[in-house]
Amino acid sequence: MSQKISARKRSLPNNSDSEDKSGGEVIAKKISKKAKPEIEKEDEFQLALYVPALLADPEGSSHLGEYKRVTKEEAMNVRPPHRPVRVYADGIYDMFHSGHARALMQAKKLFPHTYLIVGVCSDELTHKLKGRTVMSEWERYEAVRHCRYVDEVVRDAPWSLSPEFLEKHRIDFVAHDDIPYNAGTGSSSGDVYAHIKEAGMFCATQRTEGISTSDVITRIVKDYDMYIRRNLDRGYTAKELNISYMREKKIVVQNTMDNVKAKVKDMGEKYKTVVKNLDDRRQEVLEKWREKSNDFVRNFIQMYGTMNQYKDQIIEAMSPGRTSPNGEGPRSLSPTLWARSSFFGNKPELSGQVSREDQDSDISDEE
Repeated sequence: MSQKISARKRSLPNNSDSEDKSGGEVIAKKISKKAKPEIEKEDEFQLALYVPALLADPEGSSHLGEYKRVTKEEAMNVRPPHRPVRVYADGIYDMFHSGHARALMQAKKLFPHTYLIVGVCSDELTHKLKGRTVMSEWERYEAVRHCRYVDEVVRDAPWSLSPEFLEKHRIDFVAHDDIPYNAGTGSSSGDVYAHIKEAGMFCATQRTEGISTSDVITRIVKDYDMYIRRNLDRGYTAKELNISYMREKKIVVQNTMDNVKAKVKDMGEKYKTVVKNLDDRRQEVLEKWREKSNDFVRNFIQMYGTMNQYKDQIIEAMSPGRTSPNGEGPRSLSPTLWARSSFFGNKPELSGQVSREDQDSDISDEE
């Protein structure tokens, strides 16, 4: 364990951040002193789980002693006789994603006791042989360093692996997907790993379907306008996004209109909710009014139901101009007295029922 930690210290780069360097050393010392027994026994070479992977010494790994490759039979032993199996995987690792991580996980799990070295090509070499990258070389180095499966990162890795490079870094096997890789070979049928395969040092890994750097970039290009609008809204300038002044203003206006539409739509949803609540309230009020009106009618009938026996008198009092059965009108009587007398049962005598005295008075008047 202590040998591993000291190797990590020697391999830290001179131009790395001093704060990061000291932090890594402190953590490594703590692990060496306070590591649990089961960690020391089972994960002796798993420092990548606790600190970023170390950066390989440009001079190589000569401190490990004589270079003698192990065979696959020896590598498959639970514990090789003298050291872990050193597996090398290389690539561009631009916009590091889950497909990269899964490939490195497969390389790490090739043998029971694997030390994974990952080579990352520089910007200059990549731009020359494959094309431009989104991330700079230092961003790509750091992305790979923080992958949990990686033990060591080789900066400025070569495009094709020479015997000298394999010996300098004490590499036993090389891991990559089995598809012939002809980029940078100058031939469509070439394969930069052909000599590795012939030497029996190649170990194939599987690609992750549906995810690659090219796929991620294609998604961004497909939704280019959406990302431009989003970044302008977040405060980026037209110069930073490499767009013209007129296009910037057009996008700003479009963003403003979209925001207004969203607010109107939100207000419309709120209006629908308010109307629905009012309608529910209206139905509730009507139902309560119906119940109260029924109670009012019942109470009224209970209080004034005994007056039903005067129904005819009330109607007659309300219609004093109604003619009598013999066709003669009623005697002269004020409407108020007529209604009052009718209501209390004291009906006045009509023309067909005049008193005897009135008849005698009429006869004397005629004489």
